[in-house]
Amino acid sequence: MKSVIGRFQENVDRRSSDSKKWHLHPADVLPLSLADMDFPSSGAITRALVSRAEHGVFGYPMDPAELRDAIVDWLYSEYCWRISQADIVLLPCIDVGLRLACSSMSSAVRTVVTCPPVYHHIDDLAAKTGFSGVEVPLLRTPGGEYMLDVPNIGDALSQAPAVFVLCNPHNPVGRVFKAEELERLAHVCSAHDIYVCSDEIHSDLVFDGRQHIPFAALAPQLASRVVTLMSPSKGFNLSGLRFGFAVVQSAGLRQQVEEAQRGLVSGGNVMGYAAALAAYRESEKWLTAALKALERNRDMLSEYVHTELQPISMSPVEGTYLAWLDCREIGVPGSPQAFFLNQARVALSDGADFGSGGDGFVRLNFACTPSTLELALGKMKEALSRVQ
Repeated sequence: MKSVIGRFQENVDRRSSDSKKWHLHPADVLPLSLADMDFPSSGAITRALVSRAEHGVFGYPMDPAELRDAIVDWLYSEYCWRISQADIVLLPCIDVGLRLACSSMSSAVRTVVTCPPVYHHIDDLAAKTGFSGVEVPLLRTPGGEYMLDVPNIGDALSQAPAVFVLCNPHNPVGRVFKAEELERLAHVCSAHDIYVCSDEIHSDLVFDGRQHIPFAALAPQLASRVVTLMSPSKGFNLSGLRFGFAVVQSAGLRQQVEEAQRGLVSGGNVMGYAAALAAYRESEKWLTAALKALERNRDMLSEYVHTELQPISMSPVEGTYLAWLDCREIGVPGSPQAFFLNQARVALSDGADFGSGGDGFVRLNFACTPSTLELALGKMKEALSRVQ
């Protein structure tokens, strides 16, 4: 385990690779923005990719039954969620899955209900699919914790047939919603007989002994109307291999998803299949070590924000490797993202990109080495000292 943990302390030169995150800005900018990790993936994943590459032929792949088995086993072992192979629809990525889910439901609903601030591909989902959009903003406590506004979600769902889009664990605010919160949500969704698209791509990244609860597993009365989107891409750092999947336990709804997919995305990614299989079958120890490294970074970040970056505050991070920072009191004109980019040479994600309630906030990706995080935070502190 010691050698595995060491992999999360060593800086990997991503500027010499094709990393989008590390090439968006000039070389003097530290990027803590796009949601991928700076950590090397597990040795098992690397070996699986090398083995597949050495085969030398990369034609159209079959639908891999072994991978379906691995997904079924993973969901049961990690979340006690029992599904069948037939429930799985393989996807190139979750962003495609969001569009397919809405397209598959278009005969029954024309409204998308979301809870901003939220991942930008959810926030603009209605506009990109031609649906009407209804927003029910998250509630924010004085301590910076966010909650679902279930009564107002119920009111929104009562107005018209709709699909509710859940993001759990939540990007960008870092919540892992508790069973009682999801049960209240399930009650109002069931009462209004609506569809749910549940983005659970960060499900493998939960901290402090918490348990991710798949929405469809919690609410069996709703399972026939839920499309759950998952992927090993976040937990095992495989975003560039473009692989995800939907779990759809209703045969009728699953057929609609598959029909919506037909002609848009054909076939799969052979390297993504190989990596996903190695992730779910052979990389659990790596994930455990990654979570410990991320928890250490989160705790260091939280302490630093509290002691050194006032008046910035940070919402509690229960899952994901993304921190949501309230910069509304720092006293700089315009966007705090632009301020830190220009004055500290640190790239963060602009809170405004996550919709209503995001102005004045930034999202910080702490899935990097401690030395990178320390350097970035020091640069942010120095920039703040010049305006206070």
